[in-house]
Amino acid sequence: MSEAQTSGALLGLNRYQWLVLFAAWLGWGFDVFDGLLFNYVSPICVPALLGLDPADPATKTETLYVTAWLTSLLLLGWALGGIAFGQLTDRLGRTRTLLLTMLTYSLATAACALAPNLPTLALFRFIASLGIGGEWAAGAALVAESLPKERRVLGGALLYTSAPMGLFLATFVNDLFTRKLDRIAADPTLSWRVVFATGLLPALVALAIRTRVREPELWQPSSAPRLGELWTPELRKNTLGGLSMAVIALITWWSCSAFIPVVAGNLSAGAPIPAGQTAALVRTGFITTATTAFNLGGLLGTLITIPAALYLGRRKMFLLYFLAGAASIHWTFGLDHTASVRMLSMFGVGLSVFGVFGAFSFYLPELFPTRLRGTGSGLCYNAGRIVTAAFPFGVGWVVRGGAAPLEVLSWVALVPLIGVVLVASGLVSETR
Repeated sequence: MSEAQTSGALLGLNRYQWLVLFAAWLGWGFDVFDGLLFNYVSPICVPALLGLDPADPATKTETLYVTAWLTSLLLLGWALGGIAFGQLTDRLGRTRTLLLTMLTYSLATAACALAPNLPTLALFRFIASLGIGGEWAAGAALVAESLPKERRVLGGALLYTSAPMGLFLATFVNDLFTRKLDRIAADPTLSWRVVFATGLLPALVALAIRTRVREPELWQPSSAPRLGELWTPELRKNTLGGLSMAVIALITWWSCSAFIPVVAGNLSAGAPIPAGQTAALVRTGFITTATTAFNLGGLLGTLITIPAALYLGRRKMFLLYFLAGAASIHWTFGLDHTASVRMLSMFGVGLSVFGVFGAFSFYLPELFPTRLRGTGSGLCYNAGRIVTAAFPFGVGWVVRGGAAPLEVLSWVALVPLIGVVLVASGLVSETR
């Protein structure tokens, strides 16, 4: 009987396995935290770096456009880093790669605080995105191989609960330095830089992880894991199915979440300004409300993937989440609501569009053998970002041309419906 099966185990996991899960949980949580800091501060830092008047209505459109193309740049770097570090995960090891990726994205994010102009900020964001993309494959493979097989669904879903926690932390940090700490919030040229500087936190955590977590016993160095091996007859369907599910989920998530702070900020334009506050403080409050609703929905949706995967199976689980995603996007962005109802409706978007990602931490590793687990998972989860990168930019480009942001976002509901068709076609493998 393994140590994980002893009576002292919690949910079938021993103390060390919980440590491994916590280490990967922190890595992914800080990954998301660093990845989305720019989207929170873009309403402040973009006008500051471009010398634009925040009160000018044209500034809002320009800010959304810049946010869109920087988000697309992030996704491209994320894809490249995910594929490259995914292969390194199989060659160098899960723990070593986890450390390397965390150091990359944390140091580069902190460097954004020193950016004197927009091109420099874009360069630092791109470097950070390489590490952000690589961390997921290393963490997911580490958890899949360190936990008992019968606990991988539990471990994978719990691993992804760190994503909404990372967003909660990003929301808190943004709210703290751009609204609550008066001395910092009062200076828009300083507040966004302090927010980026907090991206250094994961570097300290990474060093602590390296001293406590060892490589899983299942892993053996792979001399040359090749991407071509994922397209052999034995693995082709698994690769296509995993890649298609990731592409649908990523396009939907980034087309919505990247613009939630901007949409919420725009909703604040007609809101009354309480005594003692400014329009900027009201805008930050709207952003906090909308993103918190989205994050809470994502946290609950992530946890629901556990019973959904175990009792419905993987294919029906994806069908459920994609149908719910299409409905919630149409409700939130396509119908006429008050500002408060629209912001709270972000909960439903998070529940479905965000929650489905709890499945990838266990589903993608299930598709591939041990020697290709990091390579296969990294390719499926991150290569889709190359396709995804066009969509945030497309949303920003269309809005810049005069289209209403809410109207454009409402059309994103068609993307998860395509996912429903793909699952129903039999492309997606059932790994239960």
